[in-house]
Amino acid sequence: MKKIGILGGLSPESTALYYTHITRTYTARFGNYAFPEILIYSVNFQKYVDWQHSGQWQEAARDMAEALERLHGAGADFGLISANTMHMVFEEVQRAVHMPLISIVQATAESILAAGLGSVGLLGTIFTMRERFFREGLERRGITALVPEPDSQERMNDVIYKELCRGEIRTESRRLFLDVIERLRAQGAQGIVLGCTEIPLLVEPQHCELPLFNTSLLHAAKALDFALQSPE
Repeated sequence: MKKIGILGGLSPESTALYYTHITRTYTARFGNYAFPEILIYSVNFQKYVDWQHSGQWQEAARDMAEALERLHGAGADFGLISANTMHMVFEEVQRAVHMPLISIVQATAESILAAGLGSVGLLGTIFTMRERFFREGLERRGITALVPEPDSQERMNDVIYKELCRGEIRTESRRLFLDVIERLRAQGAQGIVLGCTEIPLLVEPQHCELPLFNTSLLHAAKALDFALQSPE
């Protein structure tokens, strides 16, 4: 099996989810504990928060590329960035790293198409919702992506950074997200992309009638499938 390299810490909550999902899914599928070897490089999350809010995306791209190269040097056969927002510079990072990277956008698009949907609501950090990288990735595959109004984007972003990244789950914040989802459904969304690796901590399938696309789990599942292929 290929060795998995995870760029983690973006946030710690999501990194734990990736590791748990990959290992438990393997065991559930095969009935043993011979899951792929996993290397995790946990970065300084505060640096990334600062870079995001100051628009220093190239600094973040360079730092991620350096961390992924360290994972490659330690034996990883491929890598993944365990965060949606940082996929804004995915292509730049891939060009700088000497191993393949698995895209969270591609993994999500494949799942939406497999479900036969053509329109989804996209939730995430303000960067994921406001910038075009995730929406364009879906639109190139024929999927319409709807986002909340700017005021809701700001409020949801605060919940992500000030609560979910710290492991805090609040009922009133869940109500905010569910109200936004209802408005997106009224606009034509057939499903909802949970485009931040922390949102599934707050919004789960039992809370919503629309299909939910948990990007972190889809990303982790694609990484496991890729790892199960024999190294070249």
